[in-house]
Amino acid sequence: MGSTVTAGNSEEKTWGGGNEPMGASYGKLMMWFFIVSDALTFCGFLAAYGFSRFKFIETWPLADEVFTHFPFMHGVSAPMYYVALMTFILIFSSVTMVLAVDAGHQMKKDKVVLYMFLTIVGGGIFVGSQAWEWKNFIKGEYGAIETKGGSLLQFVDKEGHRVALADFAANLHEEREQLTPDKAKWFMGEGSLPSFSVAEVQAGFKSHPNILIRTEVLTAEKQKTVLSRKESELRLSDARYVVEGANLKRNEYGSKLFADFFFFITGFHGFHVLSGVIINIIIFFNVLVGTYEKRGSYEMVEKVGLYWHFVDLVWVFVFTVFYLV
Repeated sequence: MGSTVTAGNSEEKTWGGGNEPMGASYGKLMMWFFIVSDALTFCGFLAAYGFSRFKFIETWPLADEVFTHFPFMHGVSAPMYYVALMTFILIFSSVTMVLAVDAGHQMKKDKVVLYMFLTIVGGGIFVGSQAWEWKNFIKGEYGAIETKGGSLLQFVDKEGHRVALADFAANLHEEREQLTPDKAKWFMGEGSLPSFSVAEVQAGFKSHPNILIRTEVLTAEKQKTVLSRKESELRLSDARYVVEGANLKRNEYGSKLFADFFFFITGFHGFHVLSGVIINIIIFFNVLVGTYEKRGSYEMVEKVGLYWHFVDLVWVFVFTVFYLV
């Protein structure tokens, strides 16, 4: 029940609770509660990323050197191009979702079907693109060396261009055995063997005097530090592991924490997008069979639209933090 407040000669009825406080249904309010709580989770992750990055700013990978791939353009350096395309596709899918919600308000089933379909296609392309980007990040491109102290050494020519291990590593025909639990002490195992051993990289480096080592430390000009030939030889003598690509233990691009945060945050966001695509498909088929037409309301499309806009907005922050800043 509502109470009344008398002001002069007029009476105004105050809100007394009821079915739809603030003009929003229970379902919409619960979606907003979920969005707010999920937003706080993402805020915590991105804040942790920011603190870690600025703590290890001198060894943090440069995004322009990490995300350089573009489909069907192998060997062509296209820094950030594909990430920008992914972002455009996801934002465009948010536009089609707005159009679907608007068509639902007007009870235009055919338009809801069309715009929901375009939204699903956009979300599917984004998820597939993110999987492709993960594949390239995990596989790596050039390879690097990790020293006994945990430092990362990359290889460049005298002009400062990256050189892949495959371009200079020697083939010593070594017998290398994969460490498996049945052959190791304390049932320890190891990841897949790299393409080259440390000895092969060292031998190849000796026979290529035009190659230098670049450390992961940034200079004041935001460039990686390139060592002299003598310094390079000294640092390479301390080599311990050959690193190819990135995983939760090692990262050929720089700080290990970068890979940890990249997999966790983009994976968590990708899970949200995939969930949104699945939910959109369910709603799409409900629209096709006329479920919401019979109810006389397309509110369910509006609720899933709120979730989709939230996922798109989160990606804007993830994109800014990981790729632009």
